Amino acid sequence: MVERRGLHPSEKTLYWWSVHLERFMNFCRKAGREASDIPEVVARMFLDSIAGASANVSFANEQARQALDVFVQEIDHWHWTDREGERPGRTFRLKASVSSEHGQVKVQVQLAEQAAPRPNAATSTVIAKALRTLRVQHYAKRTEEAYLHWMGRFLEFTAGRCGGVEAAGAPEARAFLESLAVDRDVSASTQNQAFSALLFLFGKVLERPLGDLGDTVRARRPSRLPMVLAKDEVMRLLGAMEGTTELMARLLYGTGMRVLEMLRLRVKDLDAGRGQIMVRDGKGAKDRVVMMPQSVQVDLERHLQRVRLLFEEDRRAELAGVWLPEALGVKYPAAGIEWGWQWVFPSKSVSTDPRSGVRRRHHVHENSVSKALLVARRRAGIAKPLTPHTLRHCFATHLLEAGADIRTVQELLGHNSVETTMIYTHVMERKGVAGVRSPLD
Repeated sequence: MVERRGLHPSEKTLYWWSVHLERFMNFCRKAGREASDIPEVVARMFLDSIAGASANVSFANEQARQALDVFVQEIDHWHWTDREGERPGRTFRLKASVSSEHGQVKVQVQLAEQAAPRPNAATSTVIAKALRTLRVQHYAKRTEEAYLHWMGRFLEFTAGRCGGVEAAGAPEARAFLESLAVDRDVSASTQNQAFSALLFLFGKVLERPLGDLGDTVRARRPSRLPMVLAKDEVMRLLGAMEGTTELMARLLYGTGMRVLEMLRLRVKDLDAGRGQIMVRDGKGAKDRVVMMPQSVQVDLERHLQRVRLLFEEDRRAELAGVWLPEALGVKYPAAGIEWGWQWVFPSKSVSTDPRSGVRRRHHVHENSVSKALLVARRRAGIAKPLTPHTLRHCFATHLLEAGADIRTVQELLGHNSVETTMIYTHVMERKGVAGVRSPLD
């Protein structure tokens, strides 16, 4: 029980305190094992990890700092782990209430330990087999996490309906997906992702294909036009940014890369002499070549000089080399400490590889780009909502408006079909409906 007098948090503030505390606990499970017996150290690591891209501390970060200041000292002992062979991590439940006594506000927060749920043997076996199958077929880590999430939700759903996944089939799959749409009101893309996970579960893991359920279960995705900024808005946005995040935003707009494609660039992928950037293992596991904008070459070279200093510092500290795809680390053991394989945009801090447990330097987290763009959008006075992917939409649309061939734009974007690229013709200036003169004018 935590009691604090003199504080005046609203119920909404208490709710967000609980959100930040839950994120803090997840951070401890993933990255704080080495310092898990020193709450203050882990709290500092957590606050550093969510620090905004701007020099000013954001409201959310300050709110998280307040939450940790109130709550973390009440955890007298903890031990987070999810490694095989060790005891499961402890989970906590947070309850908060506000009451008034003698004109003072009293905050009561209960941080009670809960016993971790113990999945039955059949469920654990299915999830373990699904994980092996996903990795054998080289699914991306994010796809792996999403599929395992939906499989776990489905296994919980079937446990209360038919006694377990052994007796589950197409009717249970259809009922589960319908409950997502009706009871949870999920979007069409979320429902289709869950459906793809179930297809993988039954087809690849349980080896009991569901059959042709696509027409009856798969949701129809709405046809949305991309959000595109005008050229002067893009210039204002980039002008409101500074430092490394500005360079990353200029690359996104100047090349049309997806944000993760840009963050996963290695030094060897840059070819300033030919003015090209090699995008490796893009969406669909495809490589492609994009242009290197001349206006960023000087700044990119200066950035690499700073990255080289960080690289040399890591070598002196004998830090593990960068992550290498698939089995390249086994085939070429020294490649991870070679300059050419280093990330173009490395993180400022060292993190733990979630699969191997090795401490190494990864690339910058994509959230840092998103946060910097949101700050710049407010500074530039742009009302349109935007994400890093918006700059990719602007790249394609502005190229088409400048007279570029749609097939060339398709190749630069890495689209399989030109029909995907043609969506940008609907948002071009003075084209289609937008080019028709209104009778009012």
